[in-house]
Amino acid sequence: MVREKVTVSTRTLQWKCVDSRADSKRLYYGRFILSPLLKGQADTIGIVMRRALLGEIEGTCITRAKSEKIPHEYSTIVGIQESVHEILMNLKKIVLRSNLYGTCDASICVKGPGYVTAQDIISPPYVEIVDNTQHIASLTEPIDLCIRLQIERNRGYRIKSPNNFQDGSYPIDAVFMPVRNANHSIHSYGNGDEKQEILFLEIWTNGSLTPKEAFHEASRNLIDLFIPFFHTEEENFHLDDNQPKVTLPIFTFHDKLAKLRKKKIASKYIFIDQLELPPRIYNCLKRSNIYTLLDLLNNTQEDLMKIEHFRIEDVNQILGILEKHFAIDLLKNKF
Repeated sequence: MVREKVTVSTRTLQWKCVDSRADSKRLYYGRFILSPLLKGQADTIGIVMRRALLGEIEGTCITRAKSEKIPHEYSTIVGIQESVHEILMNLKKIVLRSNLYGTCDASICVKGPGYVTAQDIISPPYVEIVDNTQHIASLTEPIDLCIRLQIERNRGYRIKSPNNFQDGSYPIDAVFMPVRNANHSIHSYGNGDEKQEILFLEIWTNGSLTPKEAFHEASRNLIDLFIPFFHTEEENFHLDDNQPKVTLPIFTFHDKLAKLRKKKIASKYIFIDQLELPPRIYNCLKRSNIYTLLDLLNNTQEDLMKIEHFRIEDVNQILGILEKHFAIDLLKNKF
């Protein structure tokens, strides 16, 4: 791999995009440098950025398909060249871009003969198809093909389970990761104590994000993860010798918060990441600068309902998760 000659400042840390191209609608490439870094810093940043790029960025894809004419996943349909399994695999390849929270519905209704492509998908306006030419099926006879689709925004990779087949619908392996690959390399220069490093970061995306957008999104997600550490302060717990260790009392958002504070529960050290919240609820809270259990408890039901895309069911679900996670008896005093 040829390394560019880079003139770096020894005073200010800077990053720059040195290469960017679109190999196809579904394959973008970008190469970035970050310098100057002290010895060892480039590897630290490169490892954590790669993990953030591959695991922390959300993406959108089709997660379920349903059609009345499909008896089972490995069947064939008269008038369609592909098997049902092949159609599901083609749907898995479709790349979507959206600002969706949670899930939404889409559909395909086509009359043959002809080719069915991603352009035939009828989806909400906030869901964009990156490559309309993606092939789905070939209709060889004048038949109607109607498929209902479920689109979801999430992160990571989810393998379909045999138990997920319900109501004649078929789950699709979900690859939410918009970053297809990420690599880093290090160039060292200087001697002795003055030795410094340049970090080279390469990013390949599926076209739903540019490498530059993925770079920024991964950086923001890392900042969000570390923000709680800026608010950590040592807290002195004045406990009697015979008093047991701090335990979580019975509480709800409203009337039990005062008791929680009086007992000096370390709720500021319990982060919402530890509560195993559904992704949509977690993202809503995080975008509202709610990072810890204390932040959450400082909000009333009315405050939470003002959060965009937040519902009363979400408040009840949070209470249920707290009850399960901390073995708290909420006395059925839910909203």
